[in-house]
Amino acid sequence: MGLTARIRTRDGWAVSHAVVTVTDMSGSQVLRAEADAEGAVRDPNPLEPGAYTVIVTAVGYAPAACSALVTASGRAEVGTVTLARQGGTELPPPGPWTVDPAHSSVAAVAQHLGISSVHGRFTQFTASVEIAPDDVSKSRVEAVIRAASIDTGNGMRDDHLRSPDFLDVERYPEITYRSTGLTETGPDRWTVHGELALHGVVRPVDLDLAYLGTGADPWGGTRAAFRATAQLRREDFAMDYNQVVQAGIAAIGTTLKVDLDIQAVQGESLPQA
Repeated sequence: MGLTARIRTRDGWAVSHAVVTVTDMSGSQVLRAEADAEGAVRDPNPLEPGAYTVIVTAVGYAPAACSALVTASGRAEVGTVTLARQGGTELPPPGPWTVDPAHSSVAAVAQHLGISSVHGRFTQFTASVEIAPDDVSKSRVEAVIRAASIDTGNGMRDDHLRSPDFLDVERYPEITYRSTGLTETGPDRWTVHGELALHGVVRPVDLDLAYLGTGADPWGGTRAAFRATAQLRREDFAMDYNQVVQAGIAAIGTTLKVDLDIQAVQGESLPQA
């Protein structure tokens, strides 16, 4: 065996599309090899004894270089090479991810009487994430929320929110969101551009997204955590009902703050309970 190496992200994930180039001291290329699906490079051709420079590149990552000294055995054991995302931003491994509703929340907060807040959440929803392997901006997010699952902790208020004055769940049983692109805004932070369909109206809505990291779960899977926020104006979605109380103060504010705490499982489906 000639050259061996493992290419990983800072989180320890394999970089399957990495390319390793080896040059001698004169700068001439003597070997070029691609990583396999596990991020491993194993080239069987022995190298001439001497000193070499190993350069590792991958789309979306900053290049990395290291030195290798080849002995009479002809082997160059580079070990693990860690690549950093360009701009310092890490992401989960590419491919499909399925949001776990049991460990996620879709919440909204509205101002009440100008002095306090009403907190609500939707208890029934499904969502999926697709992390693009080469161009992260082409990653996708899709979500479907059951409008009737709104829960503010008050049955009378929830019935009113389900009525034609607000969500009108009989006519519009689903709230959907589909992303159209991503823009990097900082380390581990993104703006998700997308379209929200709510109350029969479709409008562009951006999500401020933070990636919180990945980890193994007790069921043998891999999970990624995200947090996202957005601001919505009720009147933009034809929900302009309100009751004005004394001194012109609205009973319910016109702006909603949306908070999403998301835990996704790697793969196209959730693990069986």
